[in-house]
Amino acid sequence: MSRVTRQTPTKPWSCILFDLDGTITDSAPGIIGRLSRTLEALGRPVPLPAELVAFVGPPILDGFRDVADMNPQEAAEALQVYRGLAATDGPQGDATVYPGMLGLVKAIHEAGVPLALATSKSEVQAQRVLEHLGIADCFDVVCGSSEDETRSAKKDVVEEALRRLREQGVDLSNLVMVGDREHDVEGAGHHGVPVVMVEWGYGSPAEAVGAIAVVHSVEQLRDKLL
Repeated sequence: MSRVTRQTPTKPWSCILFDLDGTITDSAPGIIGRLSRTLEALGRPVPLPAELVAFVGPPILDGFRDVADMNPQEAAEALQVYRGLAATDGPQGDATVYPGMLGLVKAIHEAGVPLALATSKSEVQAQRVLEHLGIADCFDVVCGSSEDETRSAKKDVVEEALRRLREQGVDLSNLVMVGDREHDVEGAGHHGVPVVMVEWGYGSPAEAVGAIAVVHSVEQLRDKLL
């Protein structure tokens, strides 16, 4: 019996999905600062910044439960405090862009390839970040976690992004997602979407298992996408 070899999907892509934190923007300093202030406001010990990095990428509510060891009620209260700080701070603290990424997003948009954002960040905050950076108009769909976190897992965010793209008539026959954490690989993979991992984000090399490629520079990413 002959073995069937699966072909790795490749460009030209019909649509590209992007993660935000750790992929387009280095938002760790802003997130860590808000986390510290949230924990202080709740009278809880504040872990070292190196430990708080574990919050960056996954749904923030999961971080309060898993990293800060909160029960569901405590985590929900912490989320309210955190979201309040995010609304007051505005998008600036989360909008430090990795060099070259703004240009790449704009180049993909100008090439006519539909773009979607699929992030576990609050959708409201993600929209503000994109507007602050001047690239909101490059994305056909901006999808993030809902304010109550009922949609926060990456597979659910990707599912909603795909639903909105489908409603707009976007061709979903050859998709790819760009991310930096295992949550991106697993969440997109749940829907059969291959993932290109960027090395400059917050994930470890082990988290790239299952990705179709790992890129070490924006130039390498450009070559994979355009």
